[in-house]
Amino acid sequence: MTRDAPFSSGLEAPVLTGAARPGLCTDCGVSRMGDGRACGRACQFIQPDYPGLERATHGRETDPSRGEEGFFGVTTRMMRARLDPPAQGAQWTGITTAVAAELLRDGTVDAVLTMAPDPDDRWKPMPVIVTEPEALAQCRGMRMGYAPLLALLEPARAAGHLRLAIIGIPCQVYALRALEAELGFERLYVIGTPCSDNTTTENFHSFLKLLDARPETISYLEFRADYHVELRFDDGRKARMIPFLQLPISQLPDDFFPMTCKTCVDYTNRLADITVGYMGGDGDQWIISRNARGDEMLSALGDRLTILPLTDKGKRAGAVKGFMENTARAAGGMPLRRMPDWLRPIVSFLQPRIGPRGVEFARTRVEMKAIETVLHLRRAHPARLKNMVPAHVWRLVAPYGLRPDPGERRAEPPPLAPSPPQD
Repeated sequence: MTRDAPFSSGLEAPVLTGAARPGLCTDCGVSRMGDGRACGRACQFIQPDYPGLERATHGRETDPSRGEEGFFGVTTRMMRARLDPPAQGAQWTGITTAVAAELLRDGTVDAVLTMAPDPDDRWKPMPVIVTEPEALAQCRGMRMGYAPLLALLEPARAAGHLRLAIIGIPCQVYALRALEAELGFERLYVIGTPCSDNTTTENFHSFLKLLDARPETISYLEFRADYHVELRFDDGRKARMIPFLQLPISQLPDDFFPMTCKTCVDYTNRLADITVGYMGGDGDQWIISRNARGDEMLSALGDRLTILPLTDKGKRAGAVKGFMENTARAAGGMPLRRMPDWLRPIVSFLQPRIGPRGVEFARTRVEMKAIETVLHLRRAHPARLKNMVPAHVWRLVAPYGLRPDPGERRAEPPPLAPSPPQD
């Protein structure tokens, strides 16, 4: 951030200094803080300790024998839901910003750290400190690009905001939890969103140009659970639905998605108090509450939150195996096996009808991301496999024949007794 920007009362964008570190770095913001050694303690791309941080955050580790925890992490409640009425300008219905607004409105927190659109580019994320519930309306919607959210922890603390809500993606939340005990805040409420494939804002604009002849008019883009990308426009045109198989992915450069995103070990934001996304929502939002703070945040929405039964349809094995084969070819530098053009409309018609839906769709994506992590690390950073890939990722890829070779997995410490979550 190099300039100030005008915002309504209650939303501030402090000027941030410093820079991201080279290598596997998503610029979560820790490298811009005062302690130059904090990255070594906080980065999920060095030697993550998910069991230890789960115990500190949720009071226990993931237990794969408990329902869906082997896929999605510690869970107290999982649901399909929507906000009624939906919030204007929201990516889905507005649950994420509604939860944060309630925390501000009832005085539970002093401020919310989240993203707003850059004044010069609506697709570029800009970290902001929000102190008024109404100002969160400016933070609705999707952004693409790196944004050093955690660099705002220091200016927030300096301003006297000791009770915070933070809306973040997994790599930001991991670093936050790793440093939480030493940050000096009275209480943190962490609202997580799932994340898999980020890219630079500049790359994202190139992608938009491939999707539409007037990319500057695209006001909304969403990858949906019905195998379509939805585009909306601010020039009066009707929304478009583009089947996944008809996206111009083959026209993107090899480095469009950075290696950090190809090797992410936490798609579902396991260390957030609550995860709000879409993958298991089957057209609605998908919520995982992970501890008492998550349950508290959900209850604050009251009858504005409509809860629907989870769906679970289709079979994922074929889709995941096909993805693994293509990813192995890509990781080995070989051309991908591409579907014939004549077959694409047929498969695009069938996917939403017989493909994985609901919770099975979420399982599919989680397994795909785990497979992608192992295969790309083996090619690009084989020495990092031992320390960077946690046990839950190896469990996810094992059914597909991917197992650690000698030297690829560190010895796991025995599980400890549950401990109370941090206040």
